[in-house]
Amino acid sequence: MAGPVAECWAQRHQGQFEGVSGVPIAWMSLTGFNPDKAIVLVNGRIETFHKYQELCWELTRQGYDVFTLDHRGQGCSGRMTPDTQLGHVEEFSDYVADLHTFVETVVKPAGYRQHFILGHSMGGTVVSLYLAQHPDFFDAAALSAPMHGIKISHWMKPIASPLARVAEQLQRQPSYAPGQVPYYPKPFADNPLSQSRCRYDWFRQLYEENPNFKLGGPSSRWVWQALAAARQTVELASQIHCPILLLQNSEDTIVDNRAQNVFCQRVQQGGGHCHLKVIQGARHEVLFEQDRFRSPAIEAILTHFTHESMGNAEPPLAANSQAG
Repeated sequence: MAGPVAECWAQRHQGQFEGVSGVPIAWMSLTGFNPDKAIVLVNGRIETFHKYQELCWELTRQGYDVFTLDHRGQGCSGRMTPDTQLGHVEEFSDYVADLHTFVETVVKPAGYRQHFILGHSMGGTVVSLYLAQHPDFFDAAALSAPMHGIKISHWMKPIASPLARVAEQLQRQPSYAPGQVPYYPKPFADNPLSQSRCRYDWFRQLYEENPNFKLGGPSSRWVWQALAAARQTVELASQIHCPILLLQNSEDTIVDNRAQNVFCQRVQQGGGHCHLKVIQGARHEVLFEQDRFRSPAIEAILTHFTHESMGNAEPPLAANSQAG
């Protein structure tokens, strides 16, 4: 990134706190743009907050301070295995506990009047579980392609979690799940994440310039922990009362859109608000997509947060609305 994005990024402050079991958790903030409103950004698996420079710049331009962290085992945070490219977690709840520590020790003491949260993919799972456990802090939430289910073949669904657990038990130490490998830069033409060549190439170049960001496939334990956590988000959805915007991508091959639909329904059944916006034609990483997909997504997020910051009771977006 160059120009105003780079200038904004240069103003960031980075810190670190002790997460569950003493794992160091890295975080970043961009402050001084609004003393009243802050957005907490929770990224997905294999990601780092360094990847979100463009989005952070856009959010600060819209009058928000931004806080974000790197999950344990990835980005600038501490690893838990000798293989630094293995995506591993002991308990998925550790991600949620780390987020809670971040909110309590870094975000809340800053004294903002309003707080918003944006989670992508695995980060959407973490945010969903956090909102079920801590329903009263955030004024509104946006979930981008949240991992409320992982897209796997119909016949594999009943056995995926048991297989992952068996594989983990057979491995003497944390190891890649069957079929998973260390980091490799998948060619743009074969990638399932984004149709934006410039954003995809920039992300891959960022990782080449910073090899410590590279993360490969997940461990067997991560797989069964993630599958269990995804199911739990749906089971606990009725406990979420924070107004939610859920961005769903029609061409997503990573997460299960049907599980997102059930999640929204259960939030509403519990008396909460969950508004589903389908971005037609977009792949999984809509926040890094071509502008024709990305711009409606960003606009929807900002509209949602602005609307909720004004205290309106009725949502501005109809459920199942679509953008091209």
